[in-house]
Amino acid sequence: MTALRKIRVGTRRGRLAMAQADIVLSALRKRWPEREFETAGITTSGDRLSAIGAPLPEGKGIFVKEIEQALLENSIDIAVHSMKDLPTETPKGLRIAATPKRARANDALVSRHGETLSALKRSGVVGTGSMRRSAQLLAARPDLRVADIRGNVDTRVKKLDEGLYDAIILAHAGLERMMLGERISEIFPVDVMIPAAGQGALGVEIRAGDGEVEELVRALNDEATAACVEAERSVLKSLGGGCANPIAAVAEMQADGTILLRALVGSRDGKTIVKAQGAGTMKDAEAVGVKVARELLSRGAGELLDKER
Repeated sequence: MTALRKIRVGTRRGRLAMAQADIVLSALRKRWPEREFETAGITTSGDRLSAIGAPLPEGKGIFVKEIEQALLENSIDIAVHSMKDLPTETPKGLRIAATPKRARANDALVSRHGETLSALKRSGVVGTGSMRRSAQLLAARPDLRVADIRGNVDTRVKKLDEGLYDAIILAHAGLERMMLGERISEIFPVDVMIPAAGQGALGVEIRAGDGEVEELVRALNDEATAACVEAERSVLKSLGGGCANPIAAVAEMQADGTILLRALVGSRDGKTIVKAQGAGTMKDAEAVGVKVARELLSRGAGELLDKER
């Protein structure tokens, strides 16, 4: 009898990335108990820059490039990514084979003393490295001061506790996966802060044509999540943006089986906000994203993005 191939699952080395890989590994081991899986931690360009507190360039895939290269070189067999880190174009020879059921996509406020956004003191300092979050935060509370913050989730929470900020904004899903859910002061509804495209979702990437691995991961895919993320990423692709741009998009499954997509482009100072939304069936997810992006452009989003780049 031929020995079964050991499957190597690659991800970033950080604690959050490893926790996310464990979600996928647990599901794979439950579905395929006879198979052997192991994790491989990989340091990316984005991780190296974050470790020294350097600004992250507006580049495509700084948190995934080295992982995808390892996949192409057969050093690993599966890559687990945060979908919001993935460029909208997948490298030749690779494909996203599964998008597991999504965690909560919303952003969350973590404040020093548990204050909600409305209760933060006037001119309070809120830490975020995201133009998207800054735009929406200042649209809601223009009196606040936004200060740049770098590093992983642990580092950012530590800086908050040291008194460098009155509050910080992080992804709800990341806080929960890091067992820091008790630190959340407020979960922002999407009418206050629309998340990043793909936020809260994981992408399971494999080599195209690797039928054995594709069979292993196929069962992890959640069709509703995959459709919603496809619609969100379609907005991003149509606008030519990435995670460094002030673009927000979130799609939610409705009771009738359609998806409702909300998207936004804003100025980093929050003074100009352009919104659009659209709905459609799961099979039309990409087209819904294109339609919403066109609506944003018709309302001046293109000129706004040109100014912010």
